[in-house]
Amino acid sequence: MCPHSSTQIHASTKQIDKQSTKPVEMRQNHPAPFEYRIMKNEPTGVGTASAGMSDEALRRMASIVALVTALVLVIVKVWAWFATGSISLLTAAADGLVDVLASSVTFAGVRYAARPADRGHRYGHGKAEAVAAFVQALLLAGAAIALGIESGQRLMYPEPLSQTGFGIWVIVLSSFAAVALVSVQTYVVARTRSTAIAADRAHYVTDVAVNIAVLAALLLDRYLGWMRADAAGALAISLYMLWNARGMATDALVQLLDRELDASERARIEAALTGCPGVSAVHDLRTRDGGDRVFVEFHLEVDGALTVAQGHEIADRAEKAVQRLFQASDVTAHVEPAGIQDQRLDDLVC
Repeated sequence: MCPHSSTQIHASTKQIDKQSTKPVEMRQNHPAPFEYRIMKNEPTGVGTASAGMSDEALRRMASIVALVTALVLVIVKVWAWFATGSISLLTAAADGLVDVLASSVTFAGVRYAARPADRGHRYGHGKAEAVAAFVQALLLAGAAIALGIESGQRLMYPEPLSQTGFGIWVIVLSSFAAVALVSVQTYVVARTRSTAIAADRAHYVTDVAVNIAVLAALLLDRYLGWMRADAAGALAISLYMLWNARGMATDALVQLLDRELDASERARIEAALTGCPGVSAVHDLRTRDGGDRVFVEFHLEVDGALTVAQGHEIADRAEKAVQRLFQASDVTAHVEPAGIQDQRLDDLVC
């Protein structure tokens, strides 16, 4: 809903912290007449009272917990593989090793993405999380292909297993650890919308599925004597890992390639803008997900007889109306006289 307050226009813009609702004056030089850039709703590093942690702190905590958990699990699974000779346990161990590498990438990506905008990165560093997620997808796909080949060979030439009881206990305990970690990451993703943590969470959701398949294979081998069950379970796990890697890569590329927000989100933005007093029309709306915030740009048509200050006031209210739709956003309005005939992006895109 568009704010209706008639405030005095200054040579500065107001950055509004959505959590504190306290305006902070910032100096800003406008690059050209009628064009205004306002960065709003920046993450403030102050968490809600119920959570007691900021979004950035939650991202850091989740990445550290994931890294430590992945490292412990891969060591235990490698130990169990040596003890049992199970190819499905080897698959689980390899997936765990990918988790360690992926969590390391996430650990670095989350920290880099948390850096504030600087001279070389005026849009911020939010896409570092998408880069981390894409690297994770590549690692997972590579491991899936290699293990799929090994599983196929074991299907043709099965080998007996040993100490399957020990392997079963390892998988059961690993499953509990993975479920606990997924629960933590689910909460963090819901709070922070972190792409890297979401990709890391996808790894551990895969871990739960992997552990179930390994457990089924070991039980079938131990109690029914199905020697090929181990290799069949490992092959199924490899295919699932490959499918999961595809989904992770697709989600990361949405951010890296600056894909527009969904049509429903664009409709919400347009409704908020056209509902502002003084706005005649809106065109050339552009949006993208920058990882840590949403970027929105648009051309705002107003009465051509208005003064620069009056046009700026309308633009300021319109930008605030859009900003209120998102947790964190960077909104840019370009003011034009209503009915102007010029080359428009809307006419050029399909």
